[in-house]
Amino acid sequence: MLVSRAARYALFFLFLIPGFGLASWATRTPALRDGLNASTQQMGMILFGFSCGAMCGVLSAGWLVQRYGAKRMACAGLLALQLGLVLLALSPLAGSAALAFFGLFAFGVGMGWAEIAVNIEAAAVEHAGKRQIMTTLHGFFSLGTLVGASLGMAMTALRMPIQAHLGIAVVSSIVVIVVAIRHMPQLSRASAGDAADPAQPKANVWQQLRDPSLLVICYIVLAMALAEGTATDWLPLLMIDGYGFDATLGTQIYVGFTLAMTITRFAGGAFVERVGKVNALYASAILAALGLALIVVSPWPWLAVVAVLAWGVGASLGFPLAISAAADTGANPAQRVSIAATGGYLGFLVGPPMLGFLGEHYGLRLAMAPVMLAVVLAFVATMLFSRYRTRHAAQSATGAERLSASVH
Repeated sequence: MLVSRAARYALFFLFLIPGFGLASWATRTPALRDGLNASTQQMGMILFGFSCGAMCGVLSAGWLVQRYGAKRMACAGLLALQLGLVLLALSPLAGSAALAFFGLFAFGVGMGWAEIAVNIEAAAVEHAGKRQIMTTLHGFFSLGTLVGASLGMAMTALRMPIQAHLGIAVVSSIVVIVVAIRHMPQLSRASAGDAADPAQPKANVWQQLRDPSLLVICYIVLAMALAEGTATDWLPLLMIDGYGFDATLGTQIYVGFTLAMTITRFAGGAFVERVGKVNALYASAILAALGLALIVVSPWPWLAVVAVLAWGVGASLGFPLAISAAADTGANPAQRVSIAATGGYLGFLVGPPMLGFLGEHYGLRLAMAPVMLAVVLAFVATMLFSRYRTRHAAQSATGAERLSASVH
């Protein structure tokens, strides 16, 4: 089935909006911290609002997408993102950490709904068109973070109040949403049907979770999402508190991280076709782990900047490649994508705020060590996944040969 260029670009731009919103407030975390007079541990609790909302969003997204369709849930999620940004912008004026918490909660719910809905729809488009679009889709998310981080850097340098900055982000995002949502395809709803048995999805989830390859994919997604989410939540503060950069330079380094991710994701399709998905996952895990290790131990600020770029390149391909693998390796690809994406977003959203507690007691640099370990284990998980798929393919081929021999 052919999907129009307008429909594909609608998906791309709808995925750009969460990245743009995420980077918009991430670049202003120092200003938010100062406006609320919050400690590092208190900032961790505020960021936990993002995690709580995201957990609600990702855990309900699969059921809601099946009931209402990916298009409606993408629209609802993207509008919830904008509500979250408005509440977050108002929190320093009110001097309320609770308002910031609930702003990030709304943002998290919206991000969970929107991103899983668009991922499910993109997997259906990819399957229907036999064309790799997942890395490009996530490239637009990274492009959104790059644009949002660049705007945040400019606003920080100009000492623009966070209210004016986030107000500009909300208005521009709503314009893009209104235009793009009209062209969003609905292949996932058409393939699933409108009158599915409500009890069936639950049974499918448990059936899918008995597949060892899907469980390994879920962990790979989780670990690589944790590496990406940690940078989004903590990189500006890590560069400021851990290496002594000022706020503008700390934001510029985060911009460099998003630029590295964006370029790698847009160029990732050709790289994956050349080396294969498994080898690309190996390279991603190695680079991300190396960058994180250097962040922990580097005595020189310039080496930390190089490490951030390696971290960004390494973290860029793991998530989209694993999501694509989830759709390719079993029946009911929409259900598998939803499960893998849910596991990934839990890592993306729950892990980084927890690092605030480690950062409060041991410093943000040392708090990166558990993230590095998770990425190293993702490398091991990729090896297990590759061996499992090879063994499974060999067993299938042997079974087919035996069946053919028995027929003849």
